Amino acid sequence: MSADQKVALITGGSRGIGLGIAVVLAKEGWSLAINGLRDETEVAETLEQLRNFGAKTIYCQGSVSSTEDREAILLQIRQELGQLNALINNAGIAPEERKDLLEATEESFDLLMDTNLKGPYFLTQAVANWMIAQKKNDAEFTGCIVNISSISAHIISTNRGDYCLTKAGIHMATKLWAARMAEFGVPVYEVQPGVIHSDMTAGVQEKYDRLIANGLTHERRWGEPEDIGKAVAMLLRGELSYATGQVLNIDGGMTIREI
Repeated sequence: MSADQKVALITGGSRGIGLGIAVVLAKEGWSLAINGLRDETEVAETLEQLRNFGAKTIYCQGSVSSTEDREAILLQIRQELGQLNALINNAGIAPEERKDLLEATEESFDLLMDTNLKGPYFLTQAVANWMIAQKKNDAEFTGCIVNISSISAHIISTNRGDYCLTKAGIHMATKLWAARMAEFGVPVYEVQPGVIHSDMTAGVQEKYDRLIANGLTHERRWGEPEDIGKAVAMLLRGELSYATGQVLNIDGGMTIREI
């Protein structure tokens, strides 16, 4: 690849928020490694859409919760794209059933922790070491890590406590990795989406239509995946400099407190 062609890995990048990020980056000329769980044949149309924007795009099937899958994903990127400049930790799941704290199960807790927190944490570790090596080999190398968490990192839902805990963990991970990677010139940021149109929110469409109409957000509309994509692209362009560890709330003003 040419020296000015940058590569981004987007976990969970074939649908929802991840795809919104991928579309914006594709339009800006990034080469993309799209990660997802589905077979490549099931996402072929989506991959073709990204390639039609001119983006070199590969698909890396696998679960971020699996050590073997994480290793395979990065090996594929090394072999097919040769470098990695940006990691967007976006993949995540909601509980299969929303259950009150008094009824929540260990099975759900373990599944969410593995996918939403442990997986991204150790994927970041592997990518961080690769970025350090790339920087040592090329002083002009630039890298960036962006965690996609949620306003649930600090706004509670007592019927999905496991989800909230994973997002709070990602928030702390952002600070930890920002501090650790600062000496290598790799900024680490976090984007906290609010209510965004995606597969995850499809089942609560009517609920949030009503809440937004009644003032849940100051900007009275749903967020769209490309709203998150634009924020991530801005970070990857280096337009928020001298600010590693910072958090962007892309939530339509939902977290503004008012009395």
